Amino acid sequence: MRIYLDHNATTPLRDEVVAAMVQVLQDEFGNPSSTHEEGTRARGLVDRAREQVASCLGARADEVSFTAGATEANNTVLCGMLASSSGRPLVTSAVEHPSVIEPADALEAAGVRVTRLGVDAEGMIDPEAYDAALAEGADLVSLIWANNETGVVQPLAILAERARERGVPVHVDATQAVGKLPIDLKALPVDYLSCSAHKLNGPKGTGCLIARSGARLEPLLRGGPQERRLRGGTENVAGIVGFGIACELAERELPERGERMSSLRDRLWHGIQAKLSRVRRNGSAQHVLPNTLNVEIGDCAGELLLQALDLEGVAASAGAACHSGSIHPSHVLAAMGRSPGQCRASLRLSVGHGVDEGQIDRAVQLLAELVPRVREAGLT
Repeated sequence: MRIYLDHNATTPLRDEVVAAMVQVLQDEFGNPSSTHEEGTRARGLVDRAREQVASCLGARADEVSFTAGATEANNTVLCGMLASSSGRPLVTSAVEHPSVIEPADALEAAGVRVTRLGVDAEGMIDPEAYDAALAEGADLVSLIWANNETGVVQPLAILAERARERGVPVHVDATQAVGKLPIDLKALPVDYLSCSAHKLNGPKGTGCLIARSGARLEPLLRGGPQERRLRGGTENVAGIVGFGIACELAERELPERGERMSSLRDRLWHGIQAKLSRVRRNGSAQHVLPNTLNVEIGDCAGELLLQALDLEGVAASAGAACHSGSIHPSHVLAAMGRSPGQCRASLRLSVGHGVDEGQIDRAVQLLAELVPRVREAGLT
């Protein structure tokens, strides 16, 4: 049996999610925009899922627009700046997901100013630089809440409140936070939130954008009245239903889920520390997701170690799944001051549903056996 330690890349579907999606695929094929009985039933399923997602996030149902995932939601918010920019910059960070970095680069090429905030050695945004950027004025703040590579969690409530005090709208990429951290948008002063279903045991190809009432948006996809005219095209009913069930499970299980994941993550880290020399944790150990461990294994070629682990039945990652196959060092670790060699010697290990203590212990033992071999090969 394989050991899956790459839950930040994607997660296995829960049985409840699969059952709900299969029922829709088999029996509820109607178009939610149709007025007949089949369409009405499909519309009811979408509306129910919208309520489940909203409840999980502490939002109103009418603030939820379904998308193909957080990448689409992020692009929708950022690309809308081309139509609404007043000349003030977009404020973002150096450790964002590529689905924010690349739209920001495109905006900059089109003439929009972009301020990219650095982070410290633990991956935390410099609060003084953030305040200085806000003081100069901004059209939008776009920040990742929990980093997909290191798991570092930014103090979003504080950062968002500071932006609100200056009248700057805030977009948060919460892809890794949903299902792992408590989220209550009733108390969080953000204007836009993006997330994906497949990061919390839901299906790929489905996600949402939360947009507060009055928040300015331009549709990325035009062609119909769906999702309050924010996203044209027939809804992915089965995916949306699966997303709703995943959110319902996350909301119900969150306290127990967080404790379980953090226990497994700590067991993994303590085991690595006990078995291996020259290891260092990348990112804050205090402000971090309960399921994520990014570790530098000194004098060890990370790509070779990952291949060896895979052959032994362990799935892990060197960073973002979006960068798989890339020979470039992690931009997140580089922003934290790590050298190219240190970046390439780092692994991301993320736990989740289906992982148990026996698997963690087996993974630690395999690392203890494989790391010396890679080090001895002299390939760093």
